[in-house]
Amino acid sequence: MPFDTIAQAAMVVRKVEDVMHAGQAARAVVASRDYLTDIDDLWNAITEKDRIPRWFAPVEGDLALGGKYQIKGNAGGTVTACDPPRSFALTWEFGGGMSWVEVELAEAGDDSTRLTLRHIAPLDDKSEEFWDKFGPGAVGVGWDLSLMGLGWHIETGESNERFAEETWALSDEGKAFATWSSEAWTAASIAYGTSEEAANRAGTSTTAFYTGVAAPE
Repeated sequence: MPFDTIAQAAMVVRKVEDVMHAGQAARAVVASRDYLTDIDDLWNAITEKDRIPRWFAPVEGDLALGGKYQIKGNAGGTVTACDPPRSFALTWEFGGGMSWVEVELAEAGDDSTRLTLRHIAPLDDKSEEFWDKFGPGAVGVGWDLSLMGLGWHIETGESNERFAEETWALSDEGKAFATWSSEAWTAASIAYGTSEEAANRAGTSTTAFYTGVAAPE
């Protein structure tokens, strides 16, 4: 069936915010979009172990409050809050660093549900160096890919093998999606207050990373 991946990317509202988390200054990369399903079904899709791999990646561990989880080939951490079917929060531990992810669901009318995801990082030297190099698109493009996969699953009921990282990501369609998403996150960075020069430089590095093209020196 027709599935316009760029149109899916355009459904996401993107912004960057300064926030306080656990008493310390932090920065949040925020992605929000609506899905044409009810809140209970969307909650099930994003929290049930047997269903998560159909749009994201396999997850091991305990997804209950206080439980430890591990995403195959990606981050792990602890579930720090859970209020079914409205919200959950978890630590995001990867590569020796820690950030936090918060997900909220809300009825959006017309039998649709709005998902809002915040990926929050502390304002420390390591995260600032990473921000200067890649900007919000470093995590933003990855979340856009996940939200698109979730859209495919909700719309078709199928798994997302079509969008396998090993093949689709480096296809013409995959590269076009990553480029569009990276440019959208660059715009969100500029709206946040990053200079156009710095935001565009970071966006170019992010696009290169996701498309397998060498970034300019």
